[in-house]
Amino acid sequence: MPPQVLDVRTLPPPEPLERALDALTNLPKGGRIWVLHRREPFPLYDMLPTMGYSWRARGHAGHFEILIWDSAAPPTRAELSWNPPC
Repeated sequence: MPPQVLDVRTLPPPEPLERALDALTNLPKGGRIWVLHRREPFPLYDMLPTMGYSWRARGHAGHFEILIWDSAAPPTRAELSWNPPC
């Protein structure tokens, strides 16, 4: 199953955080989410471990891609290198 893409780049705070949390509550077991964001979501990063999720971020100022997954089901190398549609 390809990762779900959640583009929150144009949303004002706190909508990006709220949308990411909503998407995680509906994430099927083994699912992944690519969050496209204009900045690194440090508050989300702080919450993910307590919710049982891990993440990897890449990007630069103005464009970040954050892959989020269930900590018990790490992504494959191919999933980590996947390029979400931007």
